[in-house]
Amino acid sequence: MTTEQLQPMPSDWQRALAVVAHPDDLEYGCAGAVAGWTDAGREVTYLLATRGEAGIDSVAPDRSGPLREQEQRASAAVVGVNAVEFLDHKDGVIEYGTALRRDIAAAIRKYRPELVITLNHRETWGGLGGPWNTPDHQAVGRAVLDAAGDAGNRWIFPELTAQGLAPWDGVRWVAVAGTATPTHAVDATAGLERSVRSLLEHRTYIEALTDEDPETYCRTFLTGNAQQAAERFGGKPAVTFEVFNR
Repeated sequence: MTTEQLQPMPSDWQRALAVVAHPDDLEYGCAGAVAGWTDAGREVTYLLATRGEAGIDSVAPDRSGPLREQEQRASAAVVGVNAVEFLDHKDGVIEYGTALRRDIAAAIRKYRPELVITLNHRETWGGLGGPWNTPDHQAVGRAVLDAAGDAGNRWIFPELTAQGLAPWDGVRWVAVAGTATPTHAVDATAGLERSVRSLLEHRTYIEALTDEDPETYCRTFLTGNAQQAAERFGGKPAVTFEVFNR
């Protein structure tokens, strides 16, 4: 296991766009960083490819989708995020390709972020031999990395320009959460408690996921990850990212 110290995340930015596949994806770690960013006056927007409608076995998609959207909006508000958009790709069967890249590039052109955030796009969690990552996470994460460049090229998806979305080549970093190979971290001291409350807003999903008390489950998971990251970040509880420069 590497003991190389993590670098502080870049801080010279004002707008971020976080793009993930499902409700709750950002709350399993990222929210602690987001809370600190919004406290500092930075703008963070959430973009979700689906409404997570296929995520709860005991709840039919037509009921689950609206419920999980409601929980996601409440969850985002806990950490100071008011702008939450959904792309309405189908949960569980998101396809990587030009349609997904176009949708994400459109959002990047619309919100003009300097920082784009997404979730682990690799095949496994925790590196080789780890649990298999879902196709949705892989597709969205990969599409985000590509769309960050697409958004700045006027000759890719020219129909976006015709719709009034001018090219935006201002994305300076793409930060991937949940990676086994992080390079940077954010001090989660101030945002950790709110990250627990943010994840707790997904109560319907969590109660279907585990028999453990929901608050105990959320607190144990998030504080455990933050404390593990502290070993490589000067002893401070942290949220980690793998940062790609553009």
